[in-house]
Amino acid sequence: MEGKKQGTLWLVGTPIGNLEDITLRALKILKRSDIIFAEDTRRIMKLLIHFDILNKHTFSLNVNNQSKQIPGILRLLNEGKTLSLVSDAGMPVISDPGNELVEACIENGYKVDIVPGPSSVSSAIALSGFPGSHYTFFGFIPRGKNRRRLLRKIADGLYNDSLLVFFDSPYRLKDTLKDWLNIVDDRLCFIARELTKVHQEVYKGTVSRLISHFENDKILGEITVIMSGMREKEED
Repeated sequence: MEGKKQGTLWLVGTPIGNLEDITLRALKILKRSDIIFAEDTRRIMKLLIHFDILNKHTFSLNVNNQSKQIPGILRLLNEGKTLSLVSDAGMPVISDPGNELVEACIENGYKVDIVPGPSSVSSAIALSGFPGSHYTFFGFIPRGKNRRRLLRKIADGLYNDSLLVFFDSPYRLKDTLKDWLNIVDDRLCFIARELTKVHQEVYKGTVSRLISHFENDKILGEITVIMSGMREKEED
């Protein structure tokens, strides 16, 4: 996206777990950046220190302060600064703050560019063995009544032909699976925990089987869930 102003906002993908998954281009852009914006500056500092990228100015940009940060960021771009936006893990803006900033940059004629990086969504789909040509991504699945409302829409036939991919809290995963079984059906499910990290685990089976598997376990870590589409369910 070419802009009329000198500064550039880079959207930089960062590792979802294993720091060695960072790309050479991402390191190059982070080194070149005048300021790096992150949801949690502690996370990006860990990565910067690991790769000996020192003395960088880092500032927080999150759901609570994004709107307030935008005018100042636009001024920095107007001054010709090179800025980077990173997520705590994976691609910024995807289930993370940043879309308002990107939209403001585009509307005001500033250049926004991208450094693609790791994605827990595409990684989980590849590991699942499900066909990945058509999927619907929900981000973090809602909790409580809002979750059950969404599941009723799915039970009514919405998204029948696609994989359904979402993130969930380890503390709510059991409830999510039970709600799914009670409201939707007992289709095949794939769960990835702590992708690319030392304690990575993956599970695949029917929803009822996974409920039994996790019944007495304490689930920890970052969770990505994939529910098969109706086509895969029928073929099974």
